[in-house]
Amino acid sequence: MEKNYDVAVKNKISLVEPESIGEELGIEVGDLLVSINDRKVLDIIDYIYLLADEYVEVEIIKASGEHWILEIDKDYHEDLGIEFENPIMDKAKHCSNKCVFCFVDQLPPNMRQTLYFKDDDSRLSFLQGNFVTLTNLDQSDLDRIVEYKISPLNVSIHATDPEVRKRMLKNPKSANLLKDLKYLIESGIEVNGQIVLCPGYNDKEILDQTIEDLKSLSPLLNSVAIVPVGVTKYRDGLEPLEVFNEDSAKALIESIEKKQEDLLKTLGSRFVFLSDEFYMIANLPLPSYEAYEGFIQIENGVGLMKLFEYELTQAIKKEKTNKSALPITIVTGASAYDFMKAMADKVMEKFDVVIKVKKIVNDFFGHTITVAGLVTGGDFINQMQGDSDTGDLLIPDVMLRSGESVFLDDVTLEDIETALNRKIYVTKVEGQDFLDKILRR
Repeated sequence: MEKNYDVAVKNKISLVEPESIGEELGIEVGDLLVSINDRKVLDIIDYIYLLADEYVEVEIIKASGEHWILEIDKDYHEDLGIEFENPIMDKAKHCSNKCVFCFVDQLPPNMRQTLYFKDDDSRLSFLQGNFVTLTNLDQSDLDRIVEYKISPLNVSIHATDPEVRKRMLKNPKSANLLKDLKYLIESGIEVNGQIVLCPGYNDKEILDQTIEDLKSLSPLLNSVAIVPVGVTKYRDGLEPLEVFNEDSAKALIESIEKKQEDLLKTLGSRFVFLSDEFYMIANLPLPSYEAYEGFIQIENGVGLMKLFEYELTQAIKKEKTNKSALPITIVTGASAYDFMKAMADKVMEKFDVVIKVKKIVNDFFGHTITVAGLVTGGDFINQMQGDSDTGDLLIPDVMLRSGESVFLDDVTLEDIETALNRKIYVTKVEGQDFLDKILRR
């Protein structure tokens, strides 16, 4: 037991689903998973990979200290129905870069400690969609990604020019990007790319070269999202950074849309996509629904608004016109304000409801931060206290910590409801749910 116990203690089971294989075999909360097919389970990727078979032998340590070897016949991809106290069953890999644009470095002091942790872990890329730079991986790590088919992998690219990438990430290993990407792609790993665009660093000619280098890796390099750098007011001691303005955003959109036309002809895909925020900054309409090619980069805010508009339009079409509801106020960030007003107008055209849209300016992080996902509870209370309207409030779920009712500054929904004496509804960023919440269903 001793030889496997050190591995097992981090693999403590926290949940056994009812009617699952695990429950049927007598696995219980508090049991420890040691090995599958006599191979130690070091992390969640081991667990997923080793379990992918029709016959497996699973070693468990019970709370009593007993060792169980469970022989299991199952479908190839069938899970045991268990979860672990630590979702990745290991420590997350810490980022070894000092990126000029790092948002964590721009946080104020005295926030909750978890906000200051910078992960750069390929396992979280696979499981949660996080983006990784590949800078903390050696060849054995890359080989493991290939062996376990950790695909698709989300990679923060930023620039393919080695010197520019080193300047941005402050890490000599960042120069290996194209070599590592080519190895992964030639080994069958699909990749989604991301570029945080920083004026004066990786834009213009550098961006042109990056796109030119990356298109040769298509189609396994599925797509590349370009997002604008976010700059808070807490940059003391950090390199100065410019943000995009209306003119620079317009110039970028014009350049990228021309490239998309050429890429569509040569690759059969637009390949490179701009996040919605650029269009909000430029005060330009979003591209067509079809231009997002299935919304493959929606997690980066690419096409999120267009998809929402489409979903809302479809939801409205399905409803009867005589529906009515009490007044409601939509609360959003500065960048989405005009868009949400247009969405509110769509709803009011068909239904008997008064909808107001309220913009929260980001005093906490600074007025250059405009997205709804970074609105804090403190700003929410301060700016809504002077609102003379009565009625309920509606906010997007991106304002809250995932799965919880807490804002970035630890203010809770209940705190705000108490302070404002108003009911708050939370909507998914999805058209049908948005309409349902307005109609109070």
